[in-house]
Amino acid sequence: MTINPARPAISAQAVRKSFGEHLVLDGIDLTVPEGTIFALLGPNGAGKTTMVRILSTLIPADAGHVQVGGHDVAAEPDAVRALIGVTGQFSAVDNYLTGEENLRLMADLRHLGRAAGGRRIAELLERFELTDAARKPLSTYSGGMRRRLDLAMTLVGNPSVIFLDEPTTGLDPRSRRTMWQIIRELVADGVTIFLTTQYLDEADE
Repeated sequence: MTINPARPAISAQAVRKSFGEHLVLDGIDLTVPEGTIFALLGPNGAGKTTMVRILSTLIPADAGHVQVGGHDVAAEPDAVRALIGVTGQFSAVDNYLTGEENLRLMADLRHLGRAAGGRRIAELLERFELTDAARKPLSTYSGGMRRRLDLAMTLVGNPSVIFLDEPTTGLDPRSRRTMWQIIRELVADGVTIFLTTQYLDEADE
């Protein structure tokens, strides 16, 4: 993936958002260069998830200007969605499917086709060390395995920008280290990572 660190993958100016009388975001400015990790640090209720939802086109801002990948989030939401991946705070996997079936569902949603989708699924299962568990039900997965599968599903479409909302929540120390290693590898491949966290040590990572 060709990247230009001088070119912003994400830019936001004067972003505001309220829910009723509750002001959540008040004039937020940020710039994230391509191929870097940006950590948004703050406690619960600070508006981190709201910012991710605005950047990923899930909800509109009340004011301000936001671009992702050079596309205006408000005016070109489909173009933004085509180049991003989102992993929320809580696992989005389907408990009634196997790991492989979850990935197949995402590949079908991305219109990859059977052959291309199969290759991508096999690649992701190997990358996330889930090959042996691929055909097992999600009820047998540990928290770390479920989180890795969640991130693998985000990567099915080869996004150039990934939003990770508190990606290590609920993980044990070993699983957290594994997740950070995967994140570093993604950035080394040229992916831009925007993540939220409550923990200063994670922001330092």
